Amino acid sequence: MTERFDVGGYRLARPFRVARLGHVGLNCTLIDESLRFYRDLLGLRVSDRIEFRDRLENPEILDGLGDSGGYFMRHGTDHHSFVLFNRSVMDVVAHTNRDFRPEVTVNQISWQVNSLREVVDSESWLRERGHQIQRAGRDMPGSNWHTYFYDTDGHTNELYYGMEQVGWSGLSKSLDFYRHMLTHTAKLPQVSETEEVSQTIADGVDLTAGQRHVPTGPGRFDVGGVLLPRPFKISRIGPLRLFVEDIDAARSFYRDTLGLRITEEVEYEGLRCVLLRANTEHHAIGLYPIELRERLRLSPHSTTFTIGLQVSGYRQLRDARTYLLEHGLTEVKLPPELFPGIPRAFRLRDPDGHLVELYDRMRQVLPPAPEAFGDEWPETVTDEGSFGEPFLGPIE
Repeated sequence: MTERFDVGGYRLARPFRVARLGHVGLNCTLIDESLRFYRDLLGLRVSDRIEFRDRLENPEILDGLGDSGGYFMRHGTDHHSFVLFNRSVMDVVAHTNRDFRPEVTVNQISWQVNSLREVVDSESWLRERGHQIQRAGRDMPGSNWHTYFYDTDGHTNELYYGMEQVGWSGLSKSLDFYRHMLTHTAKLPQVSETEEVSQTIADGVDLTAGQRHVPTGPGRFDVGGVLLPRPFKISRIGPLRLFVEDIDAARSFYRDTLGLRITEEVEYEGLRCVLLRANTEHHAIGLYPIELRERLRLSPHSTTFTIGLQVSGYRQLRDARTYLLEHGLTEVKLPPELFPGIPRAFRLRDPDGHLVELYDRMRQVLPPAPEAFGDEWPETVTDEGSFGEPFLGPIE
């Protein structure tokens, strides 16, 4: 790519720069059991539950399909880092703007960029290169601005900015903020979130009317000196691993379209696997040939290989393994050479057969030092290798 774009003063090969894997989602068949698994056993907090019946002109089409809610869950202050939906409901609700292939159970793979302008500029850039845009605008709940599109295997990817932050009160934004939803590309510039909130207060809206997670039990485990309901705390989402039909096409999409960097390629039983990073982490996503799924005797229902969840230390990792096995879960042993960059991990099946990977540390990849300059301050600089800590939430 020879074309260069001014992205916040940096000359880049595309009009956006992915800062991190922000959140992922699953469409599950066993939605009730999956909710208990991710919420009650793993400890993710429900920030918001949306009711899809309220969004349909003919809600009766969801009769008999089970729980018609969507669960937005978090491990930290981001409004959501994990989302959970009923697959049967999503097959009905989502058909107007996207299509889930039979084996695609990932609802979304969401990549954070650090400005609203990048979200808007990315849409036209993607269209020009032949990518189908599923939808663009601004989501509620979560407040994040977005552009949705497919990878080469039909997995939905999202570029987003401005995730709502949930503070000490644990309250999400109230329904009154849904007036800020957009179902089309944003016109720039937009007012800041601070101004939106100030106007909402002036309108007399009750800021305490949002949803709040109800703890699943009292704290009884000493986790670094704090009493928690379980002996570990999820501190990060990712990496995500996918099975893909064409490893070269998938690698090209995540490297050339999204701009991720290849950290490592490994060969297992003659099959090539590719690991790519967004920032300094060893990898944010791993791509594995679909043939490997059968060789590993994993569920044929999904192209999702593993969803990674990091805990904050080795003791927590060890205690998490004991705790989860005692609660009836089964560990799945896999060849460690498939998971470079993560020295210690264990993997369990969720109720739908997806593998969840818990680990305590990931190897970091230091970028080259940015080029220094003297007294001159050019309009833009080239600095693709140095990212720094991702900025959470909206600018203001």
